[in-house]
Amino acid sequence: MAEQDINSIAQDWQPLMAEFERRKSFGQSMGGEEKLAKREDAGRFNARQMITALVDDGSFMELGTLAGGLSYHGEPIAAADALIGGLATIDGRNVVVGCEDFTVMGGSIGHATNAKKIRLASLALQERLPFISLLEGSGERTSNALSRHPYAPSDMQVLAKLSGIVPTVALIVGPSAGHGAITGMLKDFIVMTSDAFLFAAGPPLVEAALGEKISKQALGGAAMHTSVSGVAHNQVDDFLQGVRLVRQYLSFFPASAYQLAAQKQSALSQSRSLVEVFDIVPNDDRIAYDIHKLIDLVVDDSDDCIDIQPGYGRSIITSLARIGGYPVAIVANQPSVQAGAITAEAADKAAHFIDVCNAFHLPIVFLADNPGVMSGSSAEQAGTLRSAARMYAAQSSIESPKLHVTIRKAFGFGSSLMGMNPFDQQTLTLAFPGITLGGIPALGGGIASGADKDMAEKLKIAEQSGAWSTGDTMAYDEIIDPRELRNRFIKALMVSRERQSQQPQPLKRSGIRP
Repeated sequence: MAEQDINSIAQDWQPLMAEFERRKSFGQSMGGEEKLAKREDAGRFNARQMITALVDDGSFMELGTLAGGLSYHGEPIAAADALIGGLATIDGRNVVVGCEDFTVMGGSIGHATNAKKIRLASLALQERLPFISLLEGSGERTSNALSRHPYAPSDMQVLAKLSGIVPTVALIVGPSAGHGAITGMLKDFIVMTSDAFLFAAGPPLVEAALGEKISKQALGGAAMHTSVSGVAHNQVDDFLQGVRLVRQYLSFFPASAYQLAAQKQSALSQSRSLVEVFDIVPNDDRIAYDIHKLIDLVVDDSDDCIDIQPGYGRSIITSLARIGGYPVAIVANQPSVQAGAITAEAADKAAHFIDVCNAFHLPIVFLADNPGVMSGSSAEQAGTLRSAARMYAAQSSIESPKLHVTIRKAFGFGSSLMGMNPFDQQTLTLAFPGITLGGIPALGGGIASGADKDMAEKLKIAEQSGAWSTGDTMAYDEIIDPRELRNRFIKALMVSRERQSQQPQPLKRSGIRP
């Protein structure tokens, strides 16, 4: 408030309002001019700029501006206690957002920060709003040990309760360690900029505790976490690309599990024949192809499609897209990577993705084309069977509409993981002509069982007649002309919307994941 504005109010209010404005100005000052200038010179957004870029123009209403502004034991005061948060809108929808401010005590978590984090998460739970965290901090503030905690709760307790109730996103925009990093892991979708890091403890602590010398990139860099550990889902080049991805991700989801995701009709939402499908999918199931090309044909707009965790578990594709205007989740085998065999990493990725999308009632579309679950000593040592069982448990628990198509082949447990199981609550289950099915491929199965030449030939014939025999027994609802795949999916989505018209509720879960 300008001085002339102070002077315009009643005189007995002027000293109080002047003090209020002083404290508010400090709360909004972040790390001060020098640190902010240094950050700007490095081409980095400050915390307030990041929130402004993420949310709709003028929509941010800050909460807790004065937090950290008092010193009880001689400790330094901290602007907004290194966490800027509040209410805003993204694409017109209300959200809760919090951003760690690295220019204030390295974005560390003080007592007031903890209270603010709890309040923001609780508000998201109470008002059923998506919750987005921008993380760049050093974790628990060291000086916290010198003063008594005024309360016991942790925001992690509330974040765990948010799971499956509202969409949650973490965008890691710099180094994030300790408590802050762990809160990121409790989010549904974790995005890292290329210069971001996630650690339980950073390189200096690792060296001191374990004697291991390691670079930040190797220990917790974005490339490592999105392709090796699988801790994070997507890597982006810079912050603004991260903002676009987060906003696009949220557009596929409802505000909470008490709603359905909104349809988005356009000229691209109409029915159409997939005339190019025969040029994309080889009839010979031993020939690899890129399933992305088929996905691009099936969805409304390939530019409005997100690959989730594309660098990890690459033999399965997990994507968000729209078909006929309906937001859907797509789980597809990738024949161009390990023939589409289901690895431990791919199964874990798919299980998490299915759980998230099912929690928010998104229809889940399975595109199956795999030789089964990955075998071999490395696969067994990686716990592939347990991961496959986890994926099976996830897909068998789907309560949202489930659509399946077998494109060329699906062997053994690999077919079950991809939702092929007959009469398993699918809204629609389809197959292309010429599919091959079996417990295991006929060639390997015949050799393993010691079958003679005549028996091996019979196994091969049975395998290759999959479409006709399963069509005869209703293992599939229909064997279709591949060009009709998109139109069949649209019809099924229209049908399933009828049962989804009742008031949605969060899922009631029971059982233990493998």
